[in-house]
Amino acid sequence: MLPLNLPNALTLLRILLVPVVVVALLDETPNGDAIAAAVFALAALTDGLDGYIARSRGAITPFGKLMDPLADKLLVTAALVALVSLQRLEAWVAMVIIAREFAVTGLRGIAAEQGMVIHASWLGKLKTILQVTAVIALIATDPAPLGVDVLVYVAVAVTVASGVDYFFGFRRMLATAQRAQPRS
Repeated sequence: MLPLNLPNALTLLRILLVPVVVVALLDETPNGDAIAAAVFALAALTDGLDGYIARSRGAITPFGKLMDPLADKLLVTAALVALVSLQRLEAWVAMVIIAREFAVTGLRGIAAEQGMVIHASWLGKLKTILQVTAVIALIATDPAPLGVDVLVYVAVAVTVASGVDYFFGFRRMLATAQRAQPRS
């Protein structure tokens, strides 16, 4: 049964807000850009909030561990795809960001099979902040001014750098674990 505590409810809310963002963007809804930007910002806010509440209240659940990162990926991926379809974002930018997200998710799965946990790094947190800010700016401004374009490219650079950092960090974790094993 699904443990419905506040952090898990916030994660579910984030998932439910994904189609609202997409419809507001793509359906020519009056003030759709403003609605989509506000809903995306609210959904992004629930990401930080649910993690904080879960840790501070000891309310971490297997459901939350699985669904929280999935909800984040759904939100960002849906917004990026919608922005590409509106020709507000280059497809290669969206693909780099999406590929990194799924590659790191896969890496975390591999680490979990090895009994290791890959925690979010400061670079990963910076990546999230830059991605969220860039997506909100792209939704809210059409056409995007130069500053938004610069923000998008900085977000892509940090996205790639954080992905590389996670892979090298995992490699170091594996090497450390192998050195710690007794030799027979």
